[in-house]
Amino acid sequence: MLTKILITVLVILGAVVYLRRGRNRNVKYTRTIEIEKPPVLSKIAIYSMIAVSMLATAGYWGWGWYDDNTIVEVTISSPIEAMTASYQVRKKDIEDQRITTIDGIQIRLSNQERLTVKALKTD
Repeated sequence: MLTKILITVLVILGAVVYLRRGRNRNVKYTRTIEIEKPPVLSKIAIYSMIAVSMLATAGYWGWGWYDDNTIVEVTISSPIEAMTASYQVRKKDIEDQRITTIDGIQIRLSNQERLTVKALKTD
């Protein structure tokens, strides 16, 4: 909080000094414009960094999508009724008080029920 206040004060002081001093009016403008071409190496470095960051972002997004759509086996244990039931569910469909099976059945859970999540065996 203190750093935000100090930065704000410094910006305000800089603006006041700039406005009081004004622009330098003795500057002569010339019409020649020299455009320096950036070195090829830095251009390649910039584009390669952009490409790497885009690939990393796409990989992260793809892995998240793959992991969310992984099908797991959820076993619901109820201590009150002394029963267990197993369902196949996508990971993204497991919520706090509700699960949705891959068949589209929505199951609401009570506070006493216990969930056990297992990965399906791939043979």
